[in-house]
Amino acid sequence: MPTHYNKLLVWQKAMKLTVVIYQITKKLPDDERYGLISQMRRAAVSIPSNIAEGHARSSSPKDFKHFLMIARGSTAELDTQLLLCVKLNLLENSDVAVITEQIEEISRMLYSFIQTLSKDPGIL
Repeated sequence: MPTHYNKLLVWQKAMKLTVVIYQITKKLPDDERYGLISQMRRAAVSIPSNIAEGHARSSSPKDFKHFLMIARGSTAELDTQLLLCVKLNLLENSDVAVITEQIEEISRMLYSFIQTLSKDPGIL
């Protein structure tokens, strides 16, 4: 396992996703500043942040898995918020489709990482 979290591909992809979320939320109306914009940005930031924190605290695979599960939960939260933006006609489905694919990929990567830690606790 890499000695620094920024070497983890899932963290790198989560960082790129966060940048995309910050960019797309600029398209949302100002009256959503304290609503969906804030929620979506927090959920996006939570993904790489929890990967980093879990890696830094990796005293045990169980601890790291906990942070990875939180990060994975944030992917579901973000996906839900994007779908809500489409349903509320705040964003176009075409804008959200590519981001949804990124979220699904990161979620799958986190799931695989969690499974690997469950099977091989010595990986840390």
